[in-house]
Amino acid sequence: MNMALLDKPRIRQSFAAASATYDQAAALQRRSAINLMREAEQEGIRGTVLDLGCGTGNLAELLLAARHKPDTVIALDIAATMLEAARCKLNRKDGLKPALHYVCADAERLPFADDSLDGIYSNLALQWCDRLEHVLADLKRMLKPGSPLLFSTFGPKTLQELKSAWAEIDELPHVNAFHGEEELMRFLQAAGFSACRIRQTLHMPRYASVVELMRELKQIGAHNVHLARPKNLTGKAKMQAMYRAYERHRSEGTIPATFEILIVSARA
Repeated sequence: MNMALLDKPRIRQSFAAASATYDQAAALQRRSAINLMREAEQEGIRGTVLDLGCGTGNLAELLLAARHKPDTVIALDIAATMLEAARCKLNRKDGLKPALHYVCADAERLPFADDSLDGIYSNLALQWCDRLEHVLADLKRMLKPGSPLLFSTFGPKTLQELKSAWAEIDELPHVNAFHGEEELMRFLQAAGFSACRIRQTLHMPRYASVVELMRELKQIGAHNVHLARPKNLTGKAKMQAMYRAYERHRSEGTIPATFEILIVSARA
């Protein structure tokens, strides 16, 4: 799949705009961070580690409070307002012993030296990278030999109901595309990682309406960032037709939305 079709300025703007509403709406992201942290504890956390795409700091907070704490946590995000939200949240925490540093940067242009990191962790952020295979090769460069890479990312089944509903209306890409397990494994192996494992989990929260789902996606900054997306506001008639198509999934008074989360672990 050619994923070099993402609108990077829109990604930055979307997450910057969502910084004030993110935590109230990001239940799935928090649950994913907790699951990722369980894996991290098993792999072992030490030294200087990077939280790549830290958002409002959910994963960084867990890393700081880990049973076996790293010496330093670097919280990095593309959106300065997200990074400031993380700073405000984490600065209120008492008893967090590791050093904490904040970096505003793009995951596809990371400012770290070769063999400088003891671990890289990322929760539901790498799916917003244009060329993930290049990013993974760069992460391998920055990790010390044998150090862990552990990240979660959305899989291709994510929002399949929304994709299906839009497919009845037109052929435009209204929903982002995500890499599958085979692609991710191929990227990891090409980058030189070993001990590669991928674990899939499916989450299916229920919503009172399609409007409620769309509002939550907006609150967490998960907009359509495909360059071929419709550039103008979608007309009311099209939106209403999409709502009707989605309503076919309704049961017991609510509609589902599928989120496929892939937890990926590897060693440099």
